[in-house]
Amino acid sequence: MVHPARDAPGRDTECSRPETVLDGWDRIIVSGVFAPGSASAQKSHSLAQREAVRSGFEAALNEAARYLGATSPNPAVGCCLLDHEGNILVTEAHHRTGTRHAEALALHRARETGVIDRVATALVTLEPCNHVGRTPPCSEALRDSPVQDVWVGMSDPNPVAGGGIARLRQMPEGRNVFLLEEFPAFADVHDGCAALLAPFATRIVRQRPWITVKQARDNTGSMIPPAGRKTFTSQASLEIAHRLRRASDAIITGIGTILSDSPRFDVRHVPEHEDRAPRLVVVCDRQNRLPDSWREKMIGSGFRVLVSRDLGEISSLLADHGVNWAMVEAGPGLLGEIRRLGLWDDWLDIQTTPDGPDRHRVYSHGPTPLRFILDEGARPLPADKAAF
Repeated sequence: MVHPARDAPGRDTECSRPETVLDGWDRIIVSGVFAPGSASAQKSHSLAQREAVRSGFEAALNEAARYLGATSPNPAVGCCLLDHEGNILVTEAHHRTGTRHAEALALHRARETGVIDRVATALVTLEPCNHVGRTPPCSEALRDSPVQDVWVGMSDPNPVAGGGIARLRQMPEGRNVFLLEEFPAFADVHDGCAALLAPFATRIVRQRPWITVKQARDNTGSMIPPAGRKTFTSQASLEIAHRLRRASDAIITGIGTILSDSPRFDVRHVPEHEDRAPRLVVVCDRQNRLPDSWREKMIGSGFRVLVSRDLGEISSLLADHGVNWAMVEAGPGLLGEIRRLGLWDDWLDIQTTPDGPDRHRVYSHGPTPLRFILDEGARPLPADKAAF
């Protein structure tokens, strides 16, 4: 089992006061928190425990991120199962709506591979569900398993699916539930879970999708490609843009982009999700100029097409269609209007440079799911520092 240790980083751990309650690590009294032996051995053991939790959550987050864009209207969720020594046994994620949730799938894999009896700890990026929908409650699956400790990355903002933490806390004595938010040492891991959940949480709490703007510019700041070309960015930037498309449930664009470029909005530079639900395209078109031929082509390619005459209504329109994450691919006119109205959550600014690789900047109002899209991870700048 992986338990919280007493010597959390940044806290008083002087040897003369080992029994002092230091912070959230000590609120739960459990057996086996310390390894036997010297103080240095105990410290080494507790550090190893924390590293096991951190590594397990990173594995769960990375696995869940592979299915961003495939699970809507459900959230992307990952689960990692550890043995008593903190070794990873199984890492799984929710694949798509109607299929097993991450926890249930991880336990299934553990049974399938014969390691279920070695499972001691479950790390899950989102509170296990506690209701019967298309699948049974994950809280009951965990209660009925050998899992002793459950670590939860984020509470579920959906009141229908929530309640899993409370249910798990009714487990017999000796089985525990830990919330990342209660442990400052895991603040960065908690931010990762918040970033993964951001699209779903935004739809549930704010009744609108998470909106990402993707803007590509040349080294002079122009968004207009040279004559005869549709792009001026590098292959690496194209792959990032297509990973973002794959992760998105909807694309917002303008009629000007349709008329000038006749875009396909498909995923080409990275593998697409198999059997994913049709992606939604919303075209801002106040004057009914959308060509029927383009609409029919997109529908034939597996898209759903909607037209909006009011930019302000798009957020609620997308939420009504179960969209968690929408991206904007449009020209300078529509981007300027979105920026003026503040209708965005994060902004990916891709700019070419004269002699080196493209520069990628992310501006965000909070933990951003773009951290799972960019090769180097997203190091977001505050939204009010946006310089585009």
